[in-house]
Amino acid sequence: MAKRYYACVYGGASERIAHKHIEDIERLGKIIAYNDYSLVYGAGASGCMGAVARGVTENDGYVMGISPHFISEFEPIYDCDNTVMVETMSERKMLMEKHADVYFIAPGGVGTMDEFFQVLTLKYLNRISEPIVILNIDGFYDSLIAFIDDLVKKGAVIENIHKLYNVEDKIDQDTLKKYFVKK
Repeated sequence: MAKRYYACVYGGASERIAHKHIEDIERLGKIIAYNDYSLVYGAGASGCMGAVARGVTENDGYVMGISPHFISEFEPIYDCDNTVMVETMSERKMLMEKHADVYFIAPGGVGTMDEFFQVLTLKYLNRISEPIVILNIDGFYDSLIAFIDDLVKKGAVIENIHKLYNVEDKIDQDTLKKYFVKK
């Protein structure tokens, strides 16, 4: 059996995220499937999480959702090809990292920031090597990028922290195809 390649997408489940972002992230799901990658993500059915899963599913892609049992108290769970239920958020992140061949940071809130900073830290510590891509759609993450710049200026993080991640402001095949490398 051939190796399955996974795009790990971190993004919010909030329905209050701008509709344009939802549409863009659904397009990301289509691009993931088009590049013969599978999706691994937090199993949510709403917001950016639901959008990326729909994009993959509607294009005959494979979706693995990983969720702690209690998360259904906060958001609906998507009907994934494979839903893995775990006990903690830490287990969820660990399993997502285990499968990821590329990380996409979609619009999201504190949970998405937790996931982003964890993989950024792991990359800094040479525990992962996969690309990390911040999807800065319509400047959604301008303040995050400015915050990281400010941390560099204040000496809190290394000056070349920016080399550990990429920033893309468009979600289309031509922009993202370089991240779907099969090793």
